[in-house]
Amino acid sequence: MKKLFTSESVSEGHPDKICDQISDAILDEVLRQDPNSKVACECFATTNFIVIGGEISTKAKVDYIQIARDVLQKIGYNDSSWGIDSKTCEILNKIEEQSTDIAMGIDQANDVIGAGDQGIMFGYATNEAANYMPLAIAIAHDLVYLATKLRKNGEFKDSRPDMKSQVTIDYTDQKNPKVDTILMSIQHNPDFNEAEFKKFVKEKIMNAIVVDKYMLNSDFKVLINPTGRFVIGGPQGDTGLTGRKIIADTYGGYARHGGGAFSGKDGTKVDRSAAYMARYAAKNLVAAGLADKLEIQLSYAIGIPKPVSIFIETFGTHSIPLEKIYEAVEATFDFSVSGIIKELDLRKPVFFNTSRYGHFGIQDCSWEKLDKVNQLKKYLK
Repeated sequence: MKKLFTSESVSEGHPDKICDQISDAILDEVLRQDPNSKVACECFATTNFIVIGGEISTKAKVDYIQIARDVLQKIGYNDSSWGIDSKTCEILNKIEEQSTDIAMGIDQANDVIGAGDQGIMFGYATNEAANYMPLAIAIAHDLVYLATKLRKNGEFKDSRPDMKSQVTIDYTDQKNPKVDTILMSIQHNPDFNEAEFKKFVKEKIMNAIVVDKYMLNSDFKVLINPTGRFVIGGPQGDTGLTGRKIIADTYGGYARHGGGAFSGKDGTKVDRSAAYMARYAAKNLVAAGLADKLEIQLSYAIGIPKPVSIFIETFGTHSIPLEKIYEAVEATFDFSVSGIIKELDLRKPVFFNTSRYGHFGIQDCSWEKLDKVNQLKKYLK
């Protein structure tokens, strides 16, 4: 029996991703003006209508509605016949200030920061891809990223912003995984040439990523717009919500998830910051050779600065005793809220780029740096 595993990704024109981008664009602008802001911003999108809500405590002066319009414009939603128009859509701002009950537990004496909520977070890394991400989600992100890039530069004719990809990897031979199936659903103009459209997707997108970039097999099964038509898309085809693509945002289901969403939340919200820190630790541990794949779980209590628990799973791939890995983690990483914010520099406006194509595996993000590898390699001796 084949061992198959599947992950999906969505483009920046997907309705949920529109909302993620607006939330993180607002977060970045607030932090740009006031790095100590407390932000929890969420959006809802439907046909030609956006609601911005949540809690923000800040000294910044921000035009939330204009930021939302700018995001829509950059994505390409500038035509009301596509379901939403950046220039004319109705946008409702319902932002309020953060609860004082929550605020009193976050900012404590001597620059100590308490966790903004309770919860569990997971970080994961594997050496099966160059960016230490699971292969299925890495390819899925690359497919919709390339398709969007080609749409924006005019090469991908008749395509529209809303897209999805789904990649199935065959792990029957664990040492030589191959691509079994690729599915792409891509919004298009009503008068498109279907044959040319599908030929472009297979040759210029699927083959470009799977064969040329990842140097994998070309004999995978192909599914492109399997219903036969995808004209109505974006917020008109489906409502959008911030934080609804938590699996595509992380590891494509290959690792566990604590359930908390990321976008629109500042660094005091451990749903986001602790998940980033757990990824940072897991990636450095795998890159140092302490395990081939590794998952870290952290848990926090509201108002408490440090995690209540730390759990490490290597799936039997560790190269040193597990007790020694725990020792290395404790000596190398500071999982306190203030320690995370300082280590990953999370008071800066660095979040918008994470709102598209996943929060992990992105080279320029601080939680993707490999600056602890040499320190961790000492534990191999």
